[in-house]
Amino acid sequence: MSVLRAALAGAACLFFIATAAASPVAETPAPLAVSPLQGAVRAVWGASPDVQAARAEVEAAQARVRAASQPVYNPALSLDAENADVDRRTAGLSLPLDLSGKRRARTSQAEAAWRSREASYELLRREVASRWLKAWSGAALASRQRELGEHRVELMRRFDALAAERLKVGDISSPERDLAALALGEAQIQQASLAGSEAAARASLDAIVGDAVKASPPLPAGLPPGSNTVVPLSMDDRPELIKARADEATAQAGIDVARRARIPDPTVSLTGGRVRTGVATDQVIGLSVSIPLPVLNSGRAEVDAALADAGAAAAAVRARQLASGATLREAQARYDALRTAGLAFSEGRAAAFDERAALLEKLWQAGEISTSDYLVQLKQSLDTALSALALESQAWQAWFDYLAAAGRLTDWLDGRTQDASR
Repeated sequence: MSVLRAALAGAACLFFIATAAASPVAETPAPLAVSPLQGAVRAVWGASPDVQAARAEVEAAQARVRAASQPVYNPALSLDAENADVDRRTAGLSLPLDLSGKRRARTSQAEAAWRSREASYELLRREVASRWLKAWSGAALASRQRELGEHRVELMRRFDALAAERLKVGDISSPERDLAALALGEAQIQQASLAGSEAAARASLDAIVGDAVKASPPLPAGLPPGSNTVVPLSMDDRPELIKARADEATAQAGIDVARRARIPDPTVSLTGGRVRTGVATDQVIGLSVSIPLPVLNSGRAEVDAALADAGAAAAAVRARQLASGATLREAQARYDALRTAGLAFSEGRAAAFDERAALLEKLWQAGEISTSDYLVQLKQSLDTALSALALESQAWQAWFDYLAAAGRLTDWLDGRTQDASR
């Protein structure tokens, strides 16, 4: 029988092993892909001291909620002893009773303050992300301006060498040769200025979080998308309005706290012990109730102050609504104007800088235009190309301002700008 039981147990084990091997294994869902730009912004958030401080304030607000939800009063223990004509030994326990709802009111106020801190945290994250994105785009386009300036120096250096050769064979005069040398010197001076601007842009970028982002992602080519691709959040869902309404809720809860603080709470005391008088010993027990009288300080001033704070918070909500709407309209109008100008430039002949520079050199070498005309037209082309890069930089920064004003900056980083349900 023991052999039979062992055989059956072995068969059962084999059956369960085979069943487990044949059953489909639950696959772990693949993590969502994070774009280089998302990863960079998250690294910025993780390294920003301001974001860390705001997060600590949120945690402190959470702790205050836990503290406010604790009972308002603790019990008190008293021990009395007296040796006289009457020997007395008693112990007492007293506890104020929160009959006015102070604990509930304080908890509501702490929860509203917690929501306000969370909204402040989100606002600060948005501000830090916007500052870094604008500095990132500015540094990227400053680098492109510096590269274009280097191309200008190479053109002027080539033009200077050609002018020297043509002076030797008598094709141009000495003053024209001097114009080429002066143009080269001016290009080198301007290149130093562009290099300084790039260094300043890089410093502005590093000043936000230092070297937390080892390698910034490349700036997308061309202009940002149109503002009609972004659905702004509703007024009440924007972080600045959430913050303002949370502050108003905190102030309103403060009124309830001040009013309930005016209501005195009774203290119940229970005393027990023994009293000996001569040879007689008696057991005693006593119950007492005391209540403070709000005569000297009624707490009315605190209520008035809380009412005034609530009125100020309500006015701040209305002011924030007006400011949020105006900021969104201004940001959209400015971005649309810059993007329209950028598109007009990129679609016109003014953007074909390399072709124009090559054509001008051919015309100058063929003697169809003078040296001064060549320099004037080439300088105009270079200045226009640099201005186009400056316009592109302004368009990107206006784009980030518009996303922030629309409450969609984080959604844009996550690719959710068309989600109108939020």
